[in-house]
Amino acid sequence: MKKYILLSITLSLFFVYCQTPQEESLEQITEMPDPALTLAKENYTKLCSSCHGEQMQAFVDRKWKYGKTQEALYTSIDSGYVDEGMPAWGAALSKAEINGLVDYIMGGIEEVEKYGFEEEKVVSDTFHSESLIFTIDTIARGLEVTWAFEFLPDGDLLVSERNGTLYRVNDKGEKTIIQGLPPIRVKGQGGMQDIICHPDFKNNQLLYLSYAALKIEDGDSLMTTMVSRFRLEGNQLQDKKQILEALPYTNRPYHFGSMMKFDRNGDLFVTVGDRGERDVNPQNLSRPGGKVHRFKADGSIPADNPFVKVDTAVASIYSYGHRNPQGIALHPETGKIWTHEHGPRGGDEINIIEPGINYGWPVISYGINYNGTTFTKMLEKEGMKQPLHYWVPSIAPSGMAFVDSDKYGDWKGQLLVGSLRFKYLNLCRMENDKVVKEEILMKNIGRVRYVKVGPDGYIYIAVANPGFVFRLRPLK
Repeated sequence: MKKYILLSITLSLFFVYCQTPQEESLEQITEMPDPALTLAKENYTKLCSSCHGEQMQAFVDRKWKYGKTQEALYTSIDSGYVDEGMPAWGAALSKAEINGLVDYIMGGIEEVEKYGFEEEKVVSDTFHSESLIFTIDTIARGLEVTWAFEFLPDGDLLVSERNGTLYRVNDKGEKTIIQGLPPIRVKGQGGMQDIICHPDFKNNQLLYLSYAALKIEDGDSLMTTMVSRFRLEGNQLQDKKQILEALPYTNRPYHFGSMMKFDRNGDLFVTVGDRGERDVNPQNLSRPGGKVHRFKADGSIPADNPFVKVDTAVASIYSYGHRNPQGIALHPETGKIWTHEHGPRGGDEINIIEPGINYGWPVISYGINYNGTTFTKMLEKEGMKQPLHYWVPSIAPSGMAFVDSDKYGDWKGQLLVGSLRFKYLNLCRMENDKVVKEEILMKNIGRVRYVKVGPDGYIYIAVANPGFVFRLRPLK
């Protein structure tokens, strides 16, 4: 038993020295019949998963500081890097045990690498899916970190940039800056974010914006998720009304959530990330972070919100236990709100949002810390909802839409999700509210931030760094 404890410590130390990937999962590792690999898996599960998590793919999803060949892995475990604090454990483990662990780790690396792509330039604007050939039309260009867009009744497009700019783009691609934005804190993941029109925008010109609000306190610039309603008059925002202020303000520049969607009843759903305080916000009903909120269009609280009668709860909370939801969609048949959210390393999720439900973060998760350690040993717990679908390794999902148009053949009724990390559009094939198959579209198109089906029935996507808005047009 002593040597197994040493093995666990060894792997913990070794993988701390590996570089971790950026934030922003798919199949389980194939079972291998070889007895040495079976033993290695058992040893990993029994001895190492408490530090590195149950999901091997999350564990190996990283850049390897000392190389990822079999020889490099064997040397690291056998000989160590004593000067850097990585001891040598060759005397404690047999060669067969080390080789078994190396083979098991290599299998995980190969599985993960299937989902990453070498950087390559997209040289054609024609793309092939399993059932469709389509091209892309450029709707907006010359943007920076594009975040979201919204369609106006006159055919113009509103496009937000994280740097705090909101544009109106006409059918010629000409951009005009919208004036009257509130103070916005642009830092890290925070800035100008989602945009959505009131369901009766044509008559009332009401527009909702989510952004990282700025507050100066004791000379420090703090920020939080804010949602405000405005009246759009020409190219000027007027009559600001605050809908949500996710207190408290903090200097943490990430996990804002900020996605918005109206349901069929005209209620507004808003996601708020955990703001980087996973052990404080998501499970605490007295704080708005790590939640999905529901408001009436005028900003009031629906009387049937699940926690409206709980004195210590934020009355707008609809569901809780979320990490950083950056996708939201309305199911075209059921009318239910769906979201997806970023996991840490592994554990990105799709969820169907139900009132009063706890979605588990950070008590249960299929992900691990970025440094290879774990924050929870639990994948499930009574009273906490399992995700509809999860990704290991993380694809960094962003943007989400159901295809409710007849223009794309058998894509109708399927779910589209953008991938920031792998730079593609993910087509999720659905059966009875289950993801049964995934197809990668537009490989290396760019960091897909936003996805929406326009009033013309075409699919539009926003790509960031540099920023574009594209329309997907089927070819007959």
